[in-house]
Amino acid sequence: MTAELERLRTRVIDIARAAGGCVMDIHARATIDVRIKADASPVTLADEQAHALITARLAALTPDITIVSEEAAAPTHPPTLDGCFWLVDPLDGTKEFIRRNGEFTVNIALIDDGRPVLGVVFAPALDQMYSGVAGRAAWLDDTHGRRALACRHAPAEGLTVIASRSHGDTGALDAFLSRRKVAQRREAGSSLKLCLIATGEADVYPRFGRTMEWDIAAGHAVLGAAGGRVELTDGSPLRYGKPDFENPHFIAWGLRD
Repeated sequence: MTAELERLRTRVIDIARAAGGCVMDIHARATIDVRIKADASPVTLADEQAHALITARLAALTPDITIVSEEAAAPTHPPTLDGCFWLVDPLDGTKEFIRRNGEFTVNIALIDDGRPVLGVVFAPALDQMYSGVAGRAAWLDDTHGRRALACRHAPAEGLTVIASRSHGDTGALDAFLSRRKVAQRREAGSSLKLCLIATGEADVYPRFGRTMEWDIAAGHAVLGAAGGRVELTDGSPLRYGKPDFENPHFIAWGLRD
């Protein structure tokens, strides 16, 4: 299984990079047209073109595996989600894309039995490609080459906490942190928050606001492969394939003693 996942990882990296090219073509335009979806979130042509490319190529790569994408016209929950399925966010961090701050990503994850076993997170504006395979390793490919990723133990001086740049949950976050020693608080957009824990640059990402499975699955896979974990507030592992694809509140951790 691990060898097959590694083969898929290399192919999915190519798909994510191609989708990132679509995103950056639109990013380069003088203006970005924005529409508001029924759930009040923004969507752009970049979301839609990346969705079309990714879903077509995944369907060709693994025709028997269900694809769930944020930009699907009507996401459904077919019985095959009890087994293996793809979770796709063609443009995670659309608000960051509109603001042109570079903190947006293409997310592709493979879920098996409720767990993310393969994940690719590509930040095209930063030229950073994160990937991970459960039970093997996680990597970052960027302008400096490739390096293996590993979470760190929290330093003695305290936690580096990563929080959302665009979605505030200040009250619950402050209450959570009040019981812990904190050295630094940082903000980031999209699934880069999970990847910063995987690189050892942060220690914890508490999320008490609304998220969907496709928002975090790929980053979860990278983090897990780097030695971290994502758990619910009661300490149980976060699982995928929920009927409405909505996540409960969760905490993403690096290494803990």
